[in-house]
Amino acid sequence: MPRWQGGIPLNHVHIKRLPGNEDLPLPMRMSEGASGYDVHAALAEELTLQPGARALVPGGFALAMPQGLEAQVRPRSGLAYKHGVTCLNTPGTIDADYRGEVKVLLINLGQEPFVIRRGERIAQLVFQHVPSIALEEVGELPDTVRGAGGFGHTGK
Repeated sequence: MPRWQGGIPLNHVHIKRLPGNEDLPLPMRMSEGASGYDVHAALAEELTLQPGARALVPGGFALAMPQGLEAQVRPRSGLAYKHGVTCLNTPGTIDADYRGEVKVLLINLGQEPFVIRRGERIAQLVFQHVPSIALEEVGELPDTVRGAGGFGHTGK
């Protein structure tokens, strides 16, 4: 029987620190109200990310989540604002059945080279429920006022 807190079932996510990363903190929320768990760079040596360059930065851990849960890799607002460094594939999805190392695809959209050091907070994980959906092929879709209008068609 699941445990509940405030009407929401508590989920358990198992996390495994990968060998050689005992010195790094596991992902953690930096405040009680934070939704994201900060991820630290598990680099063997510092990496300079040139303007316009991208790099896949290891996180030093792996996850095991129950079905129906995903972890989303999202940028840290401070890195984006101060340095123009963000996640290229955002939000990046970590599926419940993935057991490999969590890595973060960073890109430097800033004007200056950015140095990433071991242990630096580079991204955040936000856990989300994923509903089980059954896609049903049909010959016609019901009409709506909007219809097929997209990309700017809902504004006045």
